[in-house]
Amino acid sequence: MLRELRIENLLLIERAELRLGAGLNAITGETGAGKTVLAHSLDLLMGGKAKSGIVRPGAEEAWVEGVFDLPPGLFEEPELAELAERFPEGAEEIVLGRRVSAGGRTSAFVAGRAATAADLKALGGRLLAFFGQHEHRKLTIASAQLEILDGFAGAEHLELRARYREAHRECAKLGTELAELREREGSRERDLDLFRYELSEIEEVGPDPAERADLGTARERLRHAEGLSEAAAGAHAALAGAEADGGGATAALADAEARLQGVAGLDSGLDAIAERVAALAVELTDAGSELRDYAEGIEADPGELAAIEERLEAIDRLERKHGGSVEAVLAHAERCREEIARLEGAEGRGAEAETALAAVTARREALGEELSAARAAAAAPFEARVAAELESLAMAGATLQVVLEPHPDGFGRNGRETVELRLAPNPGIEPAPIRDAASGGELSRVMLALSGLGRAGSAGTLVFDEIDAGVGGNTARVVGERLRALGAGRQVLCITHLPQVASLADVHFRLEKEVGGDAASARVERLDGEGVVEEISRMLGGSGADEAATRHARELLAAA
Repeated sequence: MLRELRIENLLLIERAELRLGAGLNAITGETGAGKTVLAHSLDLLMGGKAKSGIVRPGAEEAWVEGVFDLPPGLFEEPELAELAERFPEGAEEIVLGRRVSAGGRTSAFVAGRAATAADLKALGGRLLAFFGQHEHRKLTIASAQLEILDGFAGAEHLELRARYREAHRECAKLGTELAELREREGSRERDLDLFRYELSEIEEVGPDPAERADLGTARERLRHAEGLSEAAAGAHAALAGAEADGGGATAALADAEARLQGVAGLDSGLDAIAERVAALAVELTDAGSELRDYAEGIEADPGELAAIEERLEAIDRLERKHGGSVEAVLAHAERCREEIARLEGAEGRGAEAETALAAVTARREALGEELSAARAAAAAPFEARVAAELESLAMAGATLQVVLEPHPDGFGRNGRETVELRLAPNPGIEPAPIRDAASGGELSRVMLALSGLGRAGSAGTLVFDEIDAGVGGNTARVVGERLRALGAGRQVLCITHLPQVASLADVHFRLEKEVGGDAASARVERLDGEGVVEEISRMLGGSGADEAATRHARELLAAA
């Protein structure tokens, strides 16, 4: 349902916020108070076109925002998949917004992010059904007509349609898969050759991340073998020295150790230093031995260096080709294996898809025939029931005709046919599509009659505009009771001049025009208690001091 409606700078309304409730919500007010502004604000939320000059004079832009409950399963339809990504799991509400600049440019918003008018139309039409005189609202009726007939046909029929829809979805899915498989068939061998070649190229080299680092170190050592050898030999000579030179650092440290040993035990402080000198002598001797071994062991090996260079070049070539690192190369190899397996199995999958598609196509055909027969059987009792409903709503003699036409594509999401309801508002008139045959008030009453027979689309909120045109007396009471009954199952908004309808509302809003200086504005107020009594009295033609009108208003409310 629609929880909140916020409007800013739209024609007479400078700022309004309606917190709507469940059941029947009535919107009343004097003629010219701005009730049609509310209708237009909802039209904007449904993706309708903005009228010229709708921005309040002196304002830069107008803004409309609606907060709706998020119905379960709303985003299961494929065409809403992109919009579904905007909502976190467990989201409970959906916010639609529309901005209109003074220059006439419009912007649409869904969940606070930029969207298109088409997005609003797709979502708004599923959240709210608007029945009135404007063209955009008339068009929403077309999508509801099949739902109404199917709803009238009953629960078993709807379950049959659900099974048909599942078969239709499976047909589309398998058809797309088979088309892709056939499209790829021509390039399958070429792709297989490419993936096999790239995989064999990687497997032949067999790169390893740890080996890559070790080879780099070995290459640097071999490239600088002569310098490394000279440095190690020179360092060894400095440590070991020659006997003629006094034995180098090792001999000098040994002499220091011997001198300190000669006075060992005389001073604990010097003894501690002597221990450190002894340790240094051992470490220096070991380092000298290792330097000698290193200098003797390292040598330039052009053959080994060339082999390492060649190995590294092979790895570098793969890295440049497949992502810049050994890890990326190995990941590409795994993708090649997966694609090879997929392509090698494609021929088998193609045969499986053809068999599955043939089976589900036959199932869809059978379900479609059964669905068509059920709709044809429901058409006559549906027409009779609607005629009786219209008579009770002051449209005596009006008839409705169900027209079933073959679907232009053979099969559609809802069956093998399209459904169009044609209205003859008076005897002797050729039935015509509802949107062309009915005036605004007649259209609202027709949709009221239809909504009581089936599920007028999946929208949780129904809005009726001008439903009171040409209606009064007992018929007005009947209209109000139908609206209230309809509100027991979903939210209903009704813009009305009829006190009989307003007295039955669960929630009542009044629009009041205020004139100050050169500008007029409209204020929206939610009524309770005596405020409702006063408004019903006004609608009955009474003034504040009219006791008869007040008494009549109380009687209407008591009878509700």
